[in-house]
Amino acid sequence: MPRELRDYLSISPAAARWQWLALLARSPAPKGKRQVDFIPVETLMALAATLRVNHRRYGGSTAAQAAEPVPALARLFSRPNSSVLAKMANLDGSRRNGAKHEIEVAERLLTAPGALAGMYLSLLAAAREVGIGPDRLPDFLELEDAHTNLVLLGQDELVDVDLQEALSEEHQKWRSERSDLEDVITERLLVASARLGQHRFAVEVLSNHGHRCVFCGLHVETSQGRASRMLVASHIKPWRVSNASERLDPANGLSACPTHDVAFDTGLLTVNGGLRIHVKSALAHQIATDASVRSVFGRPPLAERLLLPPGARAPKPRYLAWHQENVFVDRLNVGP
Repeated sequence: MPRELRDYLSISPAAARWQWLALLARSPAPKGKRQVDFIPVETLMALAATLRVNHRRYGGSTAAQAAEPVPALARLFSRPNSSVLAKMANLDGSRRNGAKHEIEVAERLLTAPGALAGMYLSLLAAAREVGIGPDRLPDFLELEDAHTNLVLLGQDELVDVDLQEALSEEHQKWRSERSDLEDVITERLLVASARLGQHRFAVEVLSNHGHRCVFCGLHVETSQGRASRMLVASHIKPWRVSNASERLDPANGLSACPTHDVAFDTGLLTVNGGLRIHVKSALAHQIATDASVRSVFGRPPLAERLLLPPGARAPKPRYLAWHQENVFVDRLNVGP
């Protein structure tokens, strides 16, 4: 029987439990045989996984290297990683050959992160009730015991007019190839997918930098975990002037406290290829004469070089060079 929107958006706890049990009884498809169709709980969990994994990084032989939760979901679904990755691509608009009802489900949920979080928690609870524990289905969105709602990170950097301009060509492709879908659905899906990519980018940047400001080392913990909104993950070369791969490249990002983030974005600070932090000459004068400015931009708290944890990927020199040439623009010689 063909699936309908309500099979996904109005899935009951009882239906979810039955589907999880059906998955537990499933055997992998024999080699060369067609896999069974995805059922709603699989599709919805694959959609939730797009909040964590950039499926575009994996294809062909690299599918086996996909990051979690893709391998965990593949094992639970008795499918190869490539199957889960392909479903993720269909759902977030990366490919235009997804089923109409699934694309509409993705558009509804990706444009309402709170609704997606609620659906995820409901499915997770149903899985736990039939004996699927964290060892088989990890809480990959970290919401099961959280006291906060799902919030997409890094959204302040995206401006609607920039999004519309950047996505116009992709929208035209959808319009020519998928006449069965309303324009408003594809447009909203593409915008939501771009915002989703920005969220994944921010998560990766913050994790890569140890959830600390790379300029001053600020890191705030509360009894409920890391304090929200104390750090920002922004592009070095801004989203609006980056190409598609640069927008998703965590080496094009820095985690910073709001003050140092704004200072970098507006060209009061820059970083050279040796990761040394430079201060604009006009600001340097204020540091020397104004105690309040010195308390924020003096050394300390400002570090001499970017504060990166062991093993962190450093920003790529070409992004730093772009910032020096297009944002910092100071007579100061940005040396080693």
